[in-house]
Amino acid sequence: MDNEKSARAVITVVGVDRVGIIARITGKMADLGINILDIRQTIMEDLFTMSMIVDLGGAEKPFDQVRDELVELGREMGMEIHAQREDVFRYMHRI
Repeated sequence: MDNEKSARAVITVVGVDRVGIIARITGKMADLGINILDIRQTIMEDLFTMSMIVDLGGAEKPFDQVRDELVELGREMGMEIHAQREDVFRYMHRI
């Protein structure tokens, strides 16, 4: 990754709550070399939501491949997982 900012991403997860969601997702992230910098999760009735700021500086794979693997994991789990570079996210959500 080029610099500290470009090595960060925003990852969101949404789906029906069940046992093992966090363990499976964070395990995959560890396998990919992704460091979680900040994490928030909540349950609204039976809906699980999680948002993370992560550091991709230790990832051996390019961002697009990391994103695709997380999206595929979400499909396998019946969840929606989205990953976006932090700088792009901030640009898109500026006021």
